[in-house]
Amino acid sequence: MSLASPVPDSCGLNLYRADPALARLIALYLPHDLAVHLQPHLDRLGALAGERLDTLAGIADKNPPILRHRTRAGADRQSIEKHPAFVEMERLAFGEFGIAAMSHRPGVLGWPAELPPIAKYLLVFLFSQAEFGLMCPVSMTDSLTRTLAKFGDPALVARYLPGLVSQDLDAFTQGAMFMTEQGAGSDVGATTVRADPHPDGTWRLSGDKWFCSNPDAALAMVLARPVGAPAGTRGLGLFLLPRVLPDGSENAFRIVRLKDKLGTRSMASGEIRLEGATAYVVGDLTAGFRQMADMINNSRLSNGVRAAGLMRRAVTEALFVAQHRTAFGHRLVELPLLRRQLAKLLVRAEQARTMMFQTAEALRRADAGENDAYPLLRILTPLIKFRACRDARVVTGDAMEVRGGVGYVEEWPDARLLRDAHLGSIWEGTSNIVALDVLRAARREGSLDALDRHLRDLLEEASGLPEAPALLDRATTFAASAEDAQARQAASALYHLTTAIGMAWEAAHTGDPSRLALARMALRHRVMPRDPLDAADPDADALGPLLDEPAA
Repeated sequence: MSLASPVPDSCGLNLYRADPALARLIALYLPHDLAVHLQPHLDRLGALAGERLDTLAGIADKNPPILRHRTRAGADRQSIEKHPAFVEMERLAFGEFGIAAMSHRPGVLGWPAELPPIAKYLLVFLFSQAEFGLMCPVSMTDSLTRTLAKFGDPALVARYLPGLVSQDLDAFTQGAMFMTEQGAGSDVGATTVRADPHPDGTWRLSGDKWFCSNPDAALAMVLARPVGAPAGTRGLGLFLLPRVLPDGSENAFRIVRLKDKLGTRSMASGEIRLEGATAYVVGDLTAGFRQMADMINNSRLSNGVRAAGLMRRAVTEALFVAQHRTAFGHRLVELPLLRRQLAKLLVRAEQARTMMFQTAEALRRADAGENDAYPLLRILTPLIKFRACRDARVVTGDAMEVRGGVGYVEEWPDARLLRDAHLGSIWEGTSNIVALDVLRAARREGSLDALDRHLRDLLEEASGLPEAPALLDRATTFAASAEDAQARQAASALYHLTTAIGMAWEAAHTGDPSRLALARMALRHRVMPRDPLDAADPDADALGPLLDEPAA
């Protein structure tokens, strides 16, 4: 008879209750009545994410979608067969929780007005801790709806908006974004898909799109070059591509194949061939790329939020194992070296969470037309996309070590988290492209000054970071004069200072000393010069409550 203890299994853990810091931050960033209203919904999603949703995600990951080219009767009609587990997750995300609709109409989750960005991203944060892949179609549907409502012709909006914001899955339509081409990945200006005008006022699109997630979506935003338009991004138009035309016939494009991906296996990504497909111009025909950038930036923010969610789930798993597994006569969480490792994982995860809240609040203010908010949003968005997505690759990998060898086994969530984490730093712009976008925002849109003012305002209400003002001076000066080759260095410095100052501000308003310790560790480990042989780490001990508090 074996006396070995089983591996600690967190299945059934409520991922909202297992994260008590989240409730404190919600109370800080949201109005009290909305925070109270959302609490039972977040609690329910936390319970689902820790068990049923996680189980569905594991099944869908092992049963990826299948492209069918014909019906069983032999008709040439393409469809993508999704596993029932994925369909059930769609029902939860789009239907029950209405994540894609809540920013665009009142009534979702019983709230009488449109919900602010923070509410939406809280749900994305929790949902992506179990299922990352589906959050891509959710984000694209949300972003397409935003872009269509913002730039689309009123008649076009009236035709398609109701389906995009429905929670009735029989009436609901999903969205997608078809931008990437083989020769025009990061170099969007090299787009070759052609748009020809048609006498009825529509356009005909021809050419190939190389990486299209959610390829069977009912609607897609597509970048194409109108015939006779100049080269580069200035010659691109933005078009709305329906899968089914108003007369009920299928549009003239087909899915060539689906991609066999490292991660997000539950969700289909494919190659599209446009064969004179009917499309509708969106907004100004000469401003397609600028209008598409609005959709891309919204997707980039969602990508950063999903990375924050992945990191939090990885940390939750690591903490659960450390608190419930015994080795060498001690619980793992009592071992000094592991405590240090867990503390460093927490720093990166909490940085991303603070950035999530700060960027979502900037989005709310920008949409409300507040001064300085748009330039601030314009730089915070690529910052979270760049650094949080890169940090997720480290955190998910290091957290896997805490579970040990079984963490490398696919029946546990660690391997899926690690695979999915690599997506964020590639889609909607690779790390280099997004870091360069940080410099572009600083140079062209006054965003660096807006960020500097914002952070100094936060410092006025915070304490415990005496080094921050001087470091902020250095970081903004460096970013203002940085060459392209220094873009990643400049972006990283701005991200680390933004999150450290943000966490110090949160500490002052919540009375949580662990957030100030996290802020100080972010500066010490990620910004300030440091002797690698200096053993001192005075703030790590202050994270004890975060390490020792049993998961609920």
